[in-house]
Amino acid sequence: MRQLAPLVGYLRHAGVREVALAGGRLPCVLVDEGYRAIDDLAISNEELIELLFVSGGSRHVENLSEKTCQWAFRCDGVGRISITATLRSGVVQVRIKLVDAGDNAPPPGRESSPVEEPIAALEWDDSSISSMLHSAHGLHATDLHLVADRPALVRVAGLLRPIGDVLGSAVLDALAMPLIPERLRATFDADGTADFALDLGPAGRVRANLVRQRTGLKLCMRIIARVTPSLEALGLPPGAEKALRYHQGLIVIAGPTGHGKTTTMTALVNMLNEQTRHHVITVEDPIEYVHTARSAIISQREVGEHTKSFASALKACLREDPDVIVVGELRDLETVRMALVASETGHLVLGTMNTPSAAKTIDRLIDLFPPGEQPQVRLTLAGGLKLILAQRLVPRADGSGVVAAVELLPGMVPLWNLIREQKTYQITSLQQRGKALGIIRLDDSLFELVRAGVVAPQAAIQVAENPAELENAIKALGSGAADAVDGGPGQAGAPGQSGQPTDTKQLLLRKNS
Repeated sequence: MRQLAPLVGYLRHAGVREVALAGGRLPCVLVDEGYRAIDDLAISNEELIELLFVSGGSRHVENLSEKTCQWAFRCDGVGRISITATLRSGVVQVRIKLVDAGDNAPPPGRESSPVEEPIAALEWDDSSISSMLHSAHGLHATDLHLVADRPALVRVAGLLRPIGDVLGSAVLDALAMPLIPERLRATFDADGTADFALDLGPAGRVRANLVRQRTGLKLCMRIIARVTPSLEALGLPPGAEKALRYHQGLIVIAGPTGHGKTTTMTALVNMLNEQTRHHVITVEDPIEYVHTARSAIISQREVGEHTKSFASALKACLREDPDVIVVGELRDLETVRMALVASETGHLVLGTMNTPSAAKTIDRLIDLFPPGEQPQVRLTLAGGLKLILAQRLVPRADGSGVVAAVELLPGMVPLWNLIREQKTYQITSLQQRGKALGIIRLDDSLFELVRAGVVAPQAAIQVAENPAELENAIKALGSGAADAVDGGPGQAGAPGQSGQPTDTKQLLLRKNS
């Protein structure tokens, strides 16, 4: 039986980023040069299962599957250790990473010994919504779910994890019902659902959705960061910042629900607030981030509280001398119609759409309109569309959170011609050859994240536009990345090697030649 302590001890060595273990393979450590074997004997699945039990993962072992599970424990002399484990094609895979060394520099000759401290065992107070949110902030959670007759669940690094005791239906009723704003009580009684934002003081601000379901109430709260994010902190490319140099036109932030569109929009608005003297009007449902006026004037309106609808607010905006109009969501025909009108009349309009890619965003903008109006909409977009930024949040390889993979499609004459001539099906081809024009494909962004070691190859392939092409490009990086695609760490050449072309198409052509 392998001992856990010596394996964890490798994390004290300079340059070691993680310990990577897979059933039937040699134990490895990840260093700058790639994966390096640390033993000449392969480790078995049975040994790995026993290691997981020792490290506090007993509750995860029975349900081990392709879905990544994660927990943590504190190791004397090393610090706080994070473990991620999966079971793929019958092979147990384990990654061990140092999360926080703290003051735990090991004295010479002292052996580390693990002490179980699962994430779910951290202090959790379910006496109030505020106390639960305070604890969720400490876990770096993005969402908090409270469901009748279940424990609370927090979303950390993209995964939902139970925490605390079961919340009975009566307990959840007492916690959640007082949160409903007075103006929405009749709506909730009639429809069984309500959306609103809450400012809970020290516990922070949340976007909440409350619904009735089979076992009782369900309260979902999106936890809003206490600090307004910057583009750099979000890892967005410089091309996103250039979008704010336009004085009129339409900019769309696209992506699936829950993939950070509002956060990216907030970062752009914050830049306008700090760097310009514009009048910025936002129309949101509900207001999430609260902006304090700095250089700019910021007027924030909430649908249902300050205005009847997005469309009516946008119509009123045109009489309020705005420079920039921010639309929380371009969700229906009238809202999109008014946004296009505003973009044509000398205003810069920023909005979000729940669409998976830049090309499909353009199609959606056009298809919302009746066939008789679509030729005029194409003419409006051909020249008025300044930028589409589509993004996907992908789990980090170390399990510490998520990172944005970005697709950037700037407005330009070739794109406008395709829109005007009803050839939007050729946008994908334009993206493949338009790198010099500032275009960034989603797959190229994913490739860069894998090459830097930020995202695991399999996680990138799962959200790629062309999974086969991206997989071949990643395999071309080296045997380490290829082994990771096949389901586990290799013995050399992990993602992160330099000196390779960054375009996945070029890599694929090189490999095939």
